[in-house]
Amino acid sequence: MMLRTLLLLLAFVVGFAQLARAQDTTLADLRQELSTLYIDIQNLKSELTASGALTQGSVGNTPLERLDSIEAQLQGLTSKTEELEFRINRITVDGTNRIGDLEFRICELEEGCDINALGDTPPLGGVDNVAEVPSPEYVTPPPSGDLAVNEQADFERAQAALEAGDFRGAADQFTTFGTAYPGSPLSADALFGKGQALEAAGDISNAARAYLESFSAAPNGQTAPDALFKLGQSLGQLGQTPDACVTLAEVGTRFPGAPAVLEAQSVMRNLGCP
Repeated sequence: MMLRTLLLLLAFVVGFAQLARAQDTTLADLRQELSTLYIDIQNLKSELTASGALTQGSVGNTPLERLDSIEAQLQGLTSKTEELEFRINRITVDGTNRIGDLEFRICELEEGCDINALGDTPPLGGVDNVAEVPSPEYVTPPPSGDLAVNEQADFERAQAALEAGDFRGAADQFTTFGTAYPGSPLSADALFGKGQALEAAGDISNAARAYLESFSAAPNGQTAPDALFKLGQSLGQLGQTPDACVTLAEVGTRFPGAPAVLEAQSVMRNLGCP
């Protein structure tokens, strides 16, 4: 009786594989079937193990060992199904957003087009209930590490010069800070402040270099999203449009949810990025 049940289960696995290739089967159906099948296998495995009568024999030839192999393959299939669902949803959401952006830009170019009347863009592929692809919200990490004596004061002094409009003085002070406190927890912040000062002074080329150094110093730090955005914006101002577009697109990819993402998207539209 148990062997017959096992054979029926094997037939079900084969039938499920054929079902997965059917055009009218949704990913949600696949996941539900996988969950049901997994539970059935767990129950059957418990029954096979209970008496201990079927655990004897050479390696790989007992029903229990074959069932373990089926279970491992099922887990792999479940993982691949979830990965496929994630990729399809991501492509659908991204494609729908791109189409919506194109419709918006075309409407801006046409006379008499009412942007407010555009409405929501239908999901790509005609799927009505597209699951939103979850993206981790960017959370600003707190500064870490101990500060040396006068380190915080020197940084605040340079920041005060920037806020007072003494851009060249602020740039020099931030540069001095980096030399005086190598490896400081505030290094990325100081380089970002230097970039802001140089940008305000009209030195876009060196400002871009400072933003790049700031991002490289702490690619996951609290100033990283803004540094990457400012780098892309500076490249655009220098006429390096392709590099600017790639850099600005990375802001949303690396730091979804960060305020700099919306600014990057705005600059990308102004640059005509694809």
